[in-house]
Amino acid sequence: MRIGICDDEKKARDYISDKIKSLYPNDTILLYTSGAALLDERVLPDILFLDIQMPQLDGMETARRLRRKDKKLVIIFVTATADHVLEAFDVGAFHYLIKPFSTYKFTEIFQNARRQILAQKETVSQRDAVVRNTPGILITTGGKHINVHFEDIVYAEVYDRKIMIHTINNDIEYYGKMKDLEKQAGEDFFRPHRAYLVNLYYITKYDASTIYLKRGQVLMSKQKYPEFVKRYLHYNQKLCRRS
Repeated sequence: MRIGICDDEKKARDYISDKIKSLYPNDTILLYTSGAALLDERVLPDILFLDIQMPQLDGMETARRLRRKDKKLVIIFVTATADHVLEAFDVGAFHYLIKPFSTYKFTEIFQNARRQILAQKETVSQRDAVVRNTPGILITTGGKHINVHFEDIVYAEVYDRKIMIHTINNDIEYYGKMKDLEKQAGEDFFRPHRAYLVNLYYITKYDASTIYLKRGQVLMSKQKYPEFVKRYLHYNQKLCRRS
């Protein structure tokens, strides 16, 4: 874990650094002599011990600027007075250590901060695993390769040998065949017309000629309507069983 210590006094930096090393010798310790030096960092630490009373740029203003770069950075203020406790809440400080502090108090706060960081990283890891395991299609457009998850597709339409994929947020065009996309997308999609493929999840209403989606609408061919009604009913029953 990356632990930052920002204090203009070397004695204070060394004191906190020694405590960290005694508890977690494998942690990476980053030392900063000023708020400006800290703000110049491209990659911020996971946990930051930040002195408030520093010349030029004090710790409180440094914290405000840091929050614009990183909302999740765990900031622990270290200062000689309790004058800025209320301001500490405004910048989302994790804790406020008043000098002199005991080894017991330091250890308690530091370990709690580490637990928060580890919990954050575990959440991110789980979310990334879900994204990695979500089926999708890799398409090439404009010289770029884009992985589009099927759950993000509202509908797709084909024209002039091109497919336009409409997601909730944007549209992506590429050369391809609708029958290939239909096969890859699976049973949560339905092709109500030769020119369209819809994600059943995003349907808001329908009639014999049109399917209305959360974004856009598509044509329904008369021949496909009975099959669509059956598929959509089966899809909704499946959703009910899942919940």
